[in-house]
Amino acid sequence: MLRVPPLPFDPTRVTRVKEALAEQGFASVEPLLDAVFGNSPFLGRLAQREVGALGEYFAAGPHVVLNAAILLAQAVARADSEAAAMKDLRTAKRQAALNIAMADIAGIWDVNTVTAELTRFADACVGGALRFLLRAQAAHAGVSEVAEEDCGLTVLAMGKYGAFELNYSSDIDLVVFYDADKFPFAKRGDPRGAAVDIVRGLVKLLSETTSDGYVFRVDLRLRPDAGATQVAISTDAALDYYEAMGQNWERAAMIKARACAGDPETGAQFLAGLKPFIWRRYLDFAAIEDIQSIKRQIHAHVGHGEIAVAGHNIKLGRGGIREIEFFAQTQQLILGGRHPGLRVPSTQGALDALVKEGRVASQVAEELKRDYRYLRMLEHRLQMVEDQQTHSVPGDAAGLSHIACFMGHDNADAFRAELTRVLENVQRHYARLFESEPDLSSAEGNLVFTGVEEDPETLATLLAMGFQDAAHVSAAIRGWHHGRIRAMRGQRARELLTKLVPAILKALASATDPDVAFSQFDRFLSNLPSGVQLFSLFLARPQFLDLLARIVGATPRLAHYLARNPSIMDALLDADYLSRLPSRAELDAQFARVVVGSYEEQLDAARRFTREAIFRVGVQIVEGVAKAHQAGPALADIADCVIAGLLPRVEAEMAATAGRISGAGFSVVAKGGGT
Repeated sequence: MLRVPPLPFDPTRVTRVKEALAEQGFASVEPLLDAVFGNSPFLGRLAQREVGALGEYFAAGPHVVLNAAILLAQAVARADSEAAAMKDLRTAKRQAALNIAMADIAGIWDVNTVTAELTRFADACVGGALRFLLRAQAAHAGVSEVAEEDCGLTVLAMGKYGAFELNYSSDIDLVVFYDADKFPFAKRGDPRGAAVDIVRGLVKLLSETTSDGYVFRVDLRLRPDAGATQVAISTDAALDYYEAMGQNWERAAMIKARACAGDPETGAQFLAGLKPFIWRRYLDFAAIEDIQSIKRQIHAHVGHGEIAVAGHNIKLGRGGIREIEFFAQTQQLILGGRHPGLRVPSTQGALDALVKEGRVASQVAEELKRDYRYLRMLEHRLQMVEDQQTHSVPGDAAGLSHIACFMGHDNADAFRAELTRVLENVQRHYARLFESEPDLSSAEGNLVFTGVEEDPETLATLLAMGFQDAAHVSAAIRGWHHGRIRAMRGQRARELLTKLVPAILKALASATDPDVAFSQFDRFLSNLPSGVQLFSLFLARPQFLDLLARIVGATPRLAHYLARNPSIMDALLDADYLSRLPSRAELDAQFARVVVGSYEEQLDAARRFTREAIFRVGVQIVEGVAKAHQAGPALADIADCVIAGLLPRVEAEMAATAGRISGAGFSVVAKGGGT
């Protein structure tokens, strides 16, 4: 960690900013300003807008300035108007951002203090904004003001925000729930409508960019099935979702959840209700495998090639922050149900807890904590330059030299060497976790479909496999995991799917047009009543997955039929189904066996028989079992069988309703290709 401020990368910018400050009456020879202005254009602009806060930093120290910004954010609760509330929140944010960055760059606050203070300030903003909205809602409804602690609505901080590990320029992940029996407001008689309005107002107050800037970007996607639900959800509906549909990555996300604003009793009761979902005392083998898959979907192997520093994503890339988080979280999920000491929200705290429980060697934990702090500091430096939500090291030489300087390294080569050491060390420890388990990545890279955030390396992997619309494929698979199709609504089906996804994608990628094959497979899967039986079959007999991929990839007509009639997969289990074409006698015998019942039932059965028989011919041609010149006779046999089998039944039905003509006969003559 830095003990002294870094050198300025751009001394000329330092001069320009100092001259602009002097015109406002501020002059200082503090060397810290050279480090701040010479490395961050954004902080230079903030200093010119918040000269008073800049002077107060040197006069009273960072804690005084930050506490003043927090008081300003909290006072928004009594603002006269939405415009005034938005202005004060943004002023507070500018002052806090400048102050925290300077304390960070000066080395006064370490990474852990920086993230904790960023979180404390965010809590003040969310709380102040919510209290303002509750006042406004009460005024609109014509009722008395409702105290925050009695409102029945809770705002949960998630992710790094929930664990007091907030980034310098980060989204804040929020999930909002309300107790329908306690929440006092309604919109057209519906409490959800009023709760949704409050959440939308909260997003506007915090996220909308004005001439004064913004406060925090708000991300609401960690709520239950974000693609299909409102931004505010009742506590009862949410608990039902987690019990029936909750996924293991959502359990991991909830490890960090805490109530940051709203009714504390509602928040505490909801989180207590979630404990059985998050911390399962007993896990079967399939559930443990699914948890491990969160880690194994990332392409990480000991000694796996060289990590390029330029352009590397230090959050999601190999050896990055996510790997350290998953290292801890996967073990917490497996063991935390029986070991309460592991139920720790912070990443570094979780590593310490794993050491205490004897699950991780102390040296490994210390190395990962050290590397975590380095990566988080680098993340902050990357974001401080221009207040961008970036996690990627610059790809150009000038940008790389700039960040090297900002990190306190003598040159880009020294920075490159240090970051490479960190990334390789993290990856080495990460790859050894569950190293005896089979991979759930691809030879080309990651196959991560958990969470709500697109994994850039997964998209690159899909492109390398041959899929052109990688984002569509990724979104569809995440939809499967969310249980948005009937076949995936059972926990067992989703656990099996996790294991099968790499094989499914590999099989579909071998098609002439992988994107078309994937769309046909998605349609087929969407029509299944249940996925467990099919997925179990694929795991036991992988050749059937390959066969299905060839069908959906080679012949759109067969794929369409399969999608509309997924039960036909049962027929593929017959050993003779793919080995030869049936004779006419065998067709007649099967027709007589399956076409039974009432007249209407016989007609329906005859239709199914015909479609399945034609499908069989098509599959055998795709597989090369039957030659193209054999298709005509085979299809003619099917037609002859069905017509000959149905004719007497149709005659009998007609005779029963209209009688017969004595001495008359009836004949069917085949013409054209059927003769």
